[in-house]
Amino acid sequence: MANIAIDAQKEMTFDAIVIGSGISGGWAAKELCEKGLKTLVLERGRDVKHIEDYPTATKNPWDFQFGGKIPLEQQQEFGARGARIQESTAHFWMKEKEQETVLEKPFQWTRGYQVGGKSLLWARQTQRWSDYDFEGPARDGYAVDWPIRYKDLAPWYSHVEKFSGISGNRDGLPQLPDGEFLKPFDLSCVERHFQKTLAANYKDRHLIHGRCAHITAPEEIHREQGRAKCLNRNLCNRGCPLGGYFSSNASTLPWAEKTGNMTLRPHSVVHSIIYDEGQGKATGVRVIDSETQQTSEYFAKIIFVNASALNSNLILLNSTSSRFPNGLGNDNGLLGKYISWHNYRGHISGRSEEFQDMMSTGKNPSHSYIPRFRNVFKQETDFLRGYAVGFGSSSRAVQFSRGGIGEALKANLFDRTLGPWWVSGWMQGEVIPIETNHVRLHETLKDKYGIPQLVLSCDWTENDDKMVLDYMAQMTEMFEKAGFTDISARDSHSAPGSDIHEMGGVRMGLDPETSLLNKWNQLHSCKNVFVTDGACMTSTATQNPSLTYMAFTARAANFAVEELKKGTFD
Repeated sequence: MANIAIDAQKEMTFDAIVIGSGISGGWAAKELCEKGLKTLVLERGRDVKHIEDYPTATKNPWDFQFGGKIPLEQQQEFGARGARIQESTAHFWMKEKEQETVLEKPFQWTRGYQVGGKSLLWARQTQRWSDYDFEGPARDGYAVDWPIRYKDLAPWYSHVEKFSGISGNRDGLPQLPDGEFLKPFDLSCVERHFQKTLAANYKDRHLIHGRCAHITAPEEIHREQGRAKCLNRNLCNRGCPLGGYFSSNASTLPWAEKTGNMTLRPHSVVHSIIYDEGQGKATGVRVIDSETQQTSEYFAKIIFVNASALNSNLILLNSTSSRFPNGLGNDNGLLGKYISWHNYRGHISGRSEEFQDMMSTGKNPSHSYIPRFRNVFKQETDFLRGYAVGFGSSSRAVQFSRGGIGEALKANLFDRTLGPWWVSGWMQGEVIPIETNHVRLHETLKDKYGIPQLVLSCDWTENDDKMVLDYMAQMTEMFEKAGFTDISARDSHSAPGSDIHEMGGVRMGLDPETSLLNKWNQLHSCKNVFVTDGACMTSTATQNPSLTYMAFTARAANFAVEELKKGTFD
């Protein structure tokens, strides 16, 4: 009988375990498998195979039963985000009953539970951080100092950019370092006009092409992945059959699979990480099968936690032992604290009366972008840090009427009267992490798997409010200088988390007394556990975070493999 138990444990033992298959988990799988490690990838949702599991990818508008919308009763199943979820992508969003939570304060936690996670649904914007971002906490004293600087991550940014395929321009801006770019998408005539207006009126404000994870000119590494050029279909969140944009499903997971070293296990809800007191390290992961409710344990020498920021916090908080009664690695009591996100509350719209003899043709899966210009080189406002701005434009000519019947319909279809261009902008502000913004486990309430429900207790601060006011004032001024009319700037007062960029709770730092992770994304007090998704973030900067997660993950995985070879984790 003893031999049977030993053989069974061998079958459940791997070199590495990766929790989560989204943007960061996919990269962990790729790097570890590529280096020869037998790797188990655990995903709590269903399997989604590239191309064959994109049921709406090629559907026409008239193929949808409800014209693209989902019925009200189905919207309610998705919670606060339900009204914005389309019929074409509803199958990739999580319904609230799958994982109930306790909202101590309003918070919009958006989840996509399937193989690939939210890499099937992201906005694909990819900007590098600069030292102005990594040094932010040290300069103003909010949060703790990052244990790394730009030079530490720069080669890993290049590593993931070359593989993923990032389009953009080399703009030479110190606050937004250039990367390994494919050719950018075009700016519209209005965007070029706004670009020139900013250059003429400001020294510190620049409108550039949005850098995005779309293949505009495939290179050999992309062809090896089986991916093709983006055709600007703008149906990205349905899943791209071409692999034109980066997702785990189209890129990193198939790459890991072809090594023969990856075992992918969907329907695997991670309960906790197993800590062995005698060995002084984590030895495996406890998993509940979402279909059978059976509990299993898997074992490995190294564990990567990439379950998405808040779920990674939940797993670590639920991983208790005599050594760690308050959660794995939580010697300082800071696990789950200093949760942050991005501030998307500011919006502006207007129109341009110029260029009425022009119209846009084709589609653009990206948009233009104004990098952060507030408090970059010095503190100049009554709020800390700053914001970036997304900017878009569209011509009325592509919005001609399809209404009417018979002759009226025919007239409307042929009426291509050119009118004004509509312009819009949205902020992406840096939210300062504070200790009271936190998540924790509920003392009695459990979800349907018997795992404690996560309590979310996060709110805006005065700093966020001031930033929104500044955004509206500055953008109104910039729109006026560009000659735009009918300008409307507003605060959406959306709940925290609406940006889908949750970060923190397991932050990196130099001091184990004030942080959970070291410069290699290892838990200070449990070195064979790595956290490289949004949970690791010490501060948020203003850039879209996914590229930084990818770079952190590749860097940490390669370090882990080297340490494994040295016998560090034996």
